[in-house]
Amino acid sequence: MNARTFAACAALPVLAVASAPAHAADFEWKKFQGKTVTFLANNNPLALALLSFKADFEKLTGMTLKVDGYQEQQMRQRLVTVMNARSDEVDVFMTLPSREGEQFAAAGWYADLAAMSKDEAAKEYDLAGLSPALLKAGTFNGKLTSMPMNIEGPILYYRTDILKRCGVEKPATIKDIEAAAEKIKACDSTITPFVSRGLKPAIAYTFSNVLHNIGGTYIVNGKSALCSPKGKQSLETYSRLLRDFGPPGVVNYSFQQISALYRSGRAAMSFDSSNELRTVMDGGERLKDTGLAPFPAGEAGQVPTAIGWGMAVSAYSKQQGPAWYFVQWATSPDVQKRMALQGIAPPRPAVANDPEYRKWIEAEPVRREWQAALDVLAEKGSSEVGYPIVANPESREFIGQAVQDLILKQKTVDQACADADKALDALIAQK
Repeated sequence: MNARTFAACAALPVLAVASAPAHAADFEWKKFQGKTVTFLANNNPLALALLSFKADFEKLTGMTLKVDGYQEQQMRQRLVTVMNARSDEVDVFMTLPSREGEQFAAAGWYADLAAMSKDEAAKEYDLAGLSPALLKAGTFNGKLTSMPMNIEGPILYYRTDILKRCGVEKPATIKDIEAAAEKIKACDSTITPFVSRGLKPAIAYTFSNVLHNIGGTYIVNGKSALCSPKGKQSLETYSRLLRDFGPPGVVNYSFQQISALYRSGRAAMSFDSSNELRTVMDGGERLKDTGLAPFPAGEAGQVPTAIGWGMAVSAYSKQQGPAWYFVQWATSPDVQKRMALQGIAPPRPAVANDPEYRKWIEAEPVRREWQAALDVLAEKGSSEVGYPIVANPESREFIGQAVQDLILKQKTVDQACADADKALDALIAQK
């Protein structure tokens, strides 16, 4: 999906797999009572919210849910090991279609959920109520590979009290971000003015938003375009923000470190996932002094990153039926509403109008701003995070390397982008 198509897809009709099937009057949730389902989870706020209801799933189905949880990089390593061995150790796993969807689909790692979702779903599951754009993003060569768990993207968290104390207005453009960071740095040297992802494989998630806002794109005429004027401007802007205004060791920062820094009161501006609302607000210290907004506009306006995690069933699972029951429970309207009340943006538009959810949103100004930022993501977002090729995960490594080379002043921008483009052109040529 390219830089402009997320909003367009949101208006598409629901996929054919989402047509309402005939259901038995009463769905038999205990059909697989006594079975054990193994879930390979990324220990991010999304999974933590879902698994807070683990006992409810086990009570409803009579099954046991075995959770195999890791931080994101370790989770991916574990998954690759299991799948390459064609092992049945994992039944369900979390996946990012925008990252590895094409690659995993080509490798045959996903079970097709189309028939399961048509023929064996509870009436209240309401497949048609899931985001058509996210269902489409999880479909490869006609195969529905995952069910969406959330919609997310990086947004700007900022300290209203620090900005006021330092005489800084809320940034309206990318240039304003740099100007604000400069003022904050001069105003209070104990505060990190700006923090975002600096860990190599994690950089593309936030950098892509900067690239698209500035007006860049990853591929032009079949070639990598990091050395285009807009590409170089984006590399310099993002790396300069982290080099000049970020915390020591920022090249090791992903979402865990960013949220911990911001939540503890040691950062003025934090650019990271909308999913982190739950973590950032933990303990309540930031509840009254935080503002939220999509990342400020560049020359191309606001083109925020908008993606979603999915729940996939392993093609090698020997119990795909029980696995599907877990997936449909986890992505059901009820569970997704309950996760939304923990700050996980639902991929079901109807949840936004639920009275209980609206009451939760209206209870705190920061939640209203969070919902408003999510609305912009859904309307204007791009799911292009890294290169739109089968080797997308590998492409992110080269993007991250170019940014890190500039943060650490190991290369000029011309050297960094040229080295990245050479490697990325080889990936693009692989098709």
